[in-house]
Amino acid sequence: QVQLVESGGGLVQPGGSLRLSCAASGFAFSNYHMSWYRQRPGKEREFVAFIRVGGGETTVIDSVKDRFTIARDDFKNTATLQMNSLKFEDTAVYYCNADHRLGSTRYWGQGTQVTVSS
Repeated sequence: QVQLVESGGGLVQPGGSLRLSCAASGFAFSNYHMSWYRQRPGKEREFVAFIRVGGGETTVIDSVKDRFTIARDDFKNTATLQMNSLKFEDTAVYYCNADHRLGSTRYWGQGTQVTVSS
């Protein structure tokens, strides 16, 4: 059974940090590019960060550059998103996404809520 399970969300003050984890099972994790998306209140789901198969290339959107870092551990079948210097506008449900390197299959996690509030 394919699963992507996000964890690590919660309530944090502006300027704080959170580390999101995405635990994958039921598929060949190392063959999948991993991404994080988020859906802010009243907005469409948007791309946040990407890490290629093998981990040699990463991309993040400009609004989180120098604050968020994506990583993967192919031994633990886990992708992470380290989020530092959090801002109110980072409040969202964060989703983990897996895309097969050949583009044939895509999986989504159920999401984890991140709330930045004072």
